[in-house]
Amino acid sequence: MEKTIGVLIILVVGLFIIVGLIRLYNRLVMLKFNVDKSFANIDVLLQQRADEIPNLITTVKEYMGYERSILTELTTLRTQFVAAEAQNERVKLSNTMSPFIGKILAIAENYPELKSGANFLNLQNRISELEDAISDRREFFNESVNMYNIGINEFPNVLLGKLLGYQEKSLLTISEEEKEYHGVVF
Repeated sequence: MEKTIGVLIILVVGLFIIVGLIRLYNRLVMLKFNVDKSFANIDVLLQQRADEIPNLITTVKEYMGYERSILTELTTLRTQFVAAEAQNERVKLSNTMSPFIGKILAIAENYPELKSGANFLNLQNRISELEDAISDRREFFNESVNMYNIGINEFPNVLLGKLLGYQEKSLLTISEEEKEYHGVVF
């Protein structure tokens, strides 16, 4: 009888350990897929923005002589973004591209003919809409990445996470230039 109780206790403890490991594994999988889903959502908008960049460059190019280096850099970054397959690489390129788009829109202030052109106004509105949507999804993505990074570093998740090869993911960041506010200019 004592052996039966001992075996039952061992089985129950073993069952609790197995159930616990399954729950940990499922939580890590859920966090990973949540990050992937949130990046896929933002990636759609980032791709739309990358697709809009050639139109912006074409529209602005004829008015901008000395800013060619900005246009060249933005074109290079866009090409790299479209070719990038790794999520972290696309995040890094998106973080690098954002300030250049802002620079072009700010530089356009120096060209009244460009600023008042219907094509440029339509493009500027479209880019503004995309940037607002990207901002919203960036926030959700960063929250998902934060929860994932916390999840894989909590104990005992860290043990299973390391065993499964889970690694921390990068956040989408805002550059120092994007954080600057120069006031309203008339």
